[in-house]
Amino acid sequence: AFAFSFRIGFLSRTHLASSRLRSKTPHSNMSHLLNPRIVLLKEGTDTSQGKGQLLSNISACSAVVDIVKTTLGPRGMDKLIQVGAKVTISNDGATVISLLDIVHPAAGTLVDIAKSQDDMVGDGTTSVVVLAGEFLKNVKGFIEDGVHPQVIIKGFKKACALALAKIDEIAIKVDKKEPKKFKDLLLRCAKTALNSKLIAKQKEFFASMAVDAVMHLDSEIALDLGMVGIKKVPGGSTTDSFMVEGVAFKKTFSYAGFEQAPKMFKTPKICLLNVELELKSESSNAEIRIKDPKQYQSIVDAEWKIIYGKLEAIVKSGANIVLSKLPIGDLATQYFADRDIFCAGRVEAADLDRVAKATGGTIQTSLNDLNDGILGKCGAFEERQVGSERFNVFTGCPESKTTTIVLRGGAEQFIAETERSLHDALMIVKRTVEHSSVVGGGGAIEMELSKHLREYSETVDTKQQLIIKAFAQAFEVIPRQIADNAGFDATDILNDLRTAHHQGKTWYGVDIDNEDVCDTMKSFVWEPAHNKRNSIGAACEAACMVLSVDETIKNPKAGNIDDERRINPRG
Repeated sequence: AFAFSFRIGFLSRTHLASSRLRSKTPHSNMSHLLNPRIVLLKEGTDTSQGKGQLLSNISACSAVVDIVKTTLGPRGMDKLIQVGAKVTISNDGATVISLLDIVHPAAGTLVDIAKSQDDMVGDGTTSVVVLAGEFLKNVKGFIEDGVHPQVIIKGFKKACALALAKIDEIAIKVDKKEPKKFKDLLLRCAKTALNSKLIAKQKEFFASMAVDAVMHLDSEIALDLGMVGIKKVPGGSTTDSFMVEGVAFKKTFSYAGFEQAPKMFKTPKICLLNVELELKSESSNAEIRIKDPKQYQSIVDAEWKIIYGKLEAIVKSGANIVLSKLPIGDLATQYFADRDIFCAGRVEAADLDRVAKATGGTIQTSLNDLNDGILGKCGAFEERQVGSERFNVFTGCPESKTTTIVLRGGAEQFIAETERSLHDALMIVKRTVEHSSVVGGGGAIEMELSKHLREYSETVDTKQQLIIKAFAQAFEVIPRQIADNAGFDATDILNDLRTAHHQGKTWYGVDIDNEDVCDTMKSFVWEPAHNKRNSIGAACEAACMVLSVDETIKNPKAGNIDDERRINPRG
């Protein structure tokens, strides 16, 4: 009875206290129902949002720009990057950024646009990253002052459309029907692309090589740079590099009988195979049950009969040269050498495909129906010594036009950078052939676009005026950085350029040779208009993407590989 009365008394006091509390704060007892604690994300998840997160993303992008901006222009510096035991020396923006292994999610957009520029145009990878970073840097103050990111994005898209329209308006088009003028245009674009590379001193040599390689391709269909093979042979001088109007690849692994085969043919027939021409070893656990020992010899004879049947079929087809992706053994090598047939096994798939396209041959996976129609043909074949390597060279290919460039040089890093530089020149020439319009380089087109957008912004009476002006000012980073990297006074150079463009001198840019400004069109510093269109468009898109992100969510590190793939599907 005592316990029961105590419980009643306790409940009464509790009820009275809660009643008094309700009278003071009528809804306080419902707060846990109105504002429940909801857990959406896994414990340990890092979330950042709002203005601070946006400013942090912009700062991350600026840090990437600071790394690559010193590589811009003819006097740009190189970067030495070591990944494991591999050392890379380069001033190519896409190469440098891809090797940096950037993990910041917002800064990763700059990596993507650099790769996009490299794939689409080949050159201008540093410019596109520097431009995107400058766009963001110039609106950072607006973000701090509370301007909504969507207002900035709207202004950027408007300014970008105006800039691209201006490029189309002032770009100089060259008629392809005048071969000499058109080739001069290609040469000048290639030289401009090579100006900032490690091989700038040999730009005449390599620009001519790049133009000849692209012009040799079949221009009636899309120019396929896969038909331009680039091979590297250490040793010798850079200018010992040469171009073969046909297909060339390194001599493959061969057996003893190879040296007895002829190494030169005129108008040969070429048999292209994906067939193994050697005796196959038995499986380690193979079992054959025989009743008579003579039956074993019949099994061995059958194996030899199969291989000889294949070899006889190739000889009867009339082929002078036999190439195969798969191995050609010592028996087949000696068999072909005895019949004056050249053979090479383990040929790389890319090289065999180029030979097939160039000679009109068809790669065979069986030898049942070899005939003259599937054999390739070319004008001449020879095995040529290049440095310490031997090359198989096919020239006079009638079916499809193809070229091979053999690069020479001292250090492997230098040859690798030469290859990257030549790739940029080839891409620039290809895009110029396709679009045939150019603009002035050296910061000239950027200064003209900056002037045009400043003038347009004066006609806008909303806050978009400030955004378009910031976009216009960002273009000045290109000539400023070119001057800075050359050791010039960037302030004086920019003042001279602003004055020149205000006076209507459209193509005035930085004069690297004389520490001044000059008409880059007359100085033949030309760039494809497509290059600038792509870089401005990509930089604007990247800037808008970063500005549109107001929250970053980082999941905690997963404990197993499946979660890791789910979090980072790119690997």
